[in-house]
Amino acid sequence: MMPKQKRTTHSPELKAKVALEAVRGLKTATEIAQEYGVHPVQVSQWKKALLEDSSTLFDQKRGPKPKAE
Repeated sequence: MMPKQKRTTHSPELKAKVALEAVRGLKTATEIAQEYGVHPVQVSQWKKALLEDSSTLFDQKRGPKPKAE
């Protein structure tokens, strides 16, 4: 039996960088995956997550935060 392989956790910064590169469309998912050492399916999933959740980036109101009393 082969020993279990430990799962790799990727930083949010890496996920964002990979997803943005996938959204740009200059390289294929396979090329991006090889460059960053992740699976091509992971690239597609992160791209999908970025596109679905990007609208929430602009939900917050700007300006000073209300002070708690």
